[in-house]
Amino acid sequence: MARSPARIASAPARDGDWTVQAADTVERVATGIRGRTTVPLTTIARAVVYGLVVATMAVVVLVLVAVVAVRLGASYVPLHDPPGRAVWVTEAGLGGIFTILGLFVLRKANATRASAG
Repeated sequence: MARSPARIASAPARDGDWTVQAADTVERVATGIRGRTTVPLTTIARAVVYGLVVATMAVVVLVLVAVVAVRLGASYVPLHDPPGRAVWVTEAGLGGIFTILGLFVLRKANATRASAG
């Protein structure tokens, strides 16, 4: 059987549709893979970076608050006989406060772990 000229002329149109469908399929698959891999990884990376920035800033603020507390305490403690004694007393007091707070937090953490396990 011989092909009619009309059929031959319509063949490229079907080939064009096939290429468009193939390109759409590739794009859909690539978008799906990106949606399942790249987007969550980007979100996790952002969380890690912002968490590190916040943690670093929190440590800096905590150190500055401790320095200010020692300076204020040394200014208001009336022990100026030997130089530096007011600073020592202030640092010992703040160390005791931080130790008590740390032990309290540690006790709470162990109580939470014991009740969960």
